Amino acid sequence: MLNRRILRTKAFKAVFCYAENPGMTLKETEALLEISCESTRDLYLFLLSIVGPLTDEARSRIESSRNKFSATDRERNPNLKFVNNRIAPLLASDRDFTKLITKKKLSWDQYDALLRNLYESIRTKDYFTSYLESGQSSLEEDAALWCRIFENEFEDNQALEEILEDLSIYWNDDLPYSLSWCCKSLRAIAKEESWNLPALYQSELPGNEAMDSDRAFVHSLVRTAYSNLDSYCSRVAELTPKWNRDRLCTTDLALIACGLAESKAFPATPFGVIINEYVEISKYYSTPESSAFVNGLLDKILNNRENA
Repeated sequence: MLNRRILRTKAFKAVFCYAENPGMTLKETEALLEISCESTRDLYLFLLSIVGPLTDEARSRIESSRNKFSATDRERNPNLKFVNNRIAPLLASDRDFTKLITKKKLSWDQYDALLRNLYESIRTKDYFTSYLESGQSSLEEDAALWCRIFENEFEDNQALEEILEDLSIYWNDDLPYSLSWCCKSLRAIAKEESWNLPALYQSELPGNEAMDSDRAFVHSLVRTAYSNLDSYCSRVAELTPKWNRDRLCTTDLALIACGLAESKAFPATPFGVIINEYVEISKYYSTPESSAFVNGLLDKILNNRENA
């Protein structure tokens, strides 16, 4: 499930926590890393589990309109295509899926307001109208609709972001990636494949036997950065004489430390690849000037090491 970019980001966050809290042990830092990695899959499960509650919300709204004293003909004879979509009952009847959702205590029960607002938004969209009026009905079409919902309704949803932030500090940045995996699962279901819990590390997926273990990769990265953080900081200080450790952004130090750690732990990886990866991460997590700073320092240190 987790690709190398995501794993590098998880490693960077763990190293950042250690840099901010130097009393952390390696065991604590790696435990934090494991929780962070697993949290992405938990978010995927939580998001996918909204299919049933959102379908129930639509059904409840339709029944309420039907029972109105002055219901219109349209309200008495609603289009039931969405409430009868095939995805919701497939997930609800999947014992592995429901068992995991129950075990992890993932529930939308207390988020009625979000479900109402979400359905209200969906029913106004052209893609939803086209789905209702297509004159067709298939598992593939139902899955495609849910993909559109995940792609269009969940990102930049302030109410959802607040809920996720309250539920887990690890979910803040994982929403887009977890949503993409929801869509992957829906496309697999559309092909009449049974739902399967995604392997946490992509090297565990079928066909990836030749890859190094992603778990070994991210743990080796964190261990190397943890063990060498002080020396990496000293090297950065040597190259930035106008800045001392206290004045350097901890985020930038953690990014540079991860880049140097990766080059040490995995010397076969080209420097350019390593530099580009952490520069890209810096664009999301650090200051506007950080990408140039991280790029320059990693390039100088790594190339000096090669020529030493």
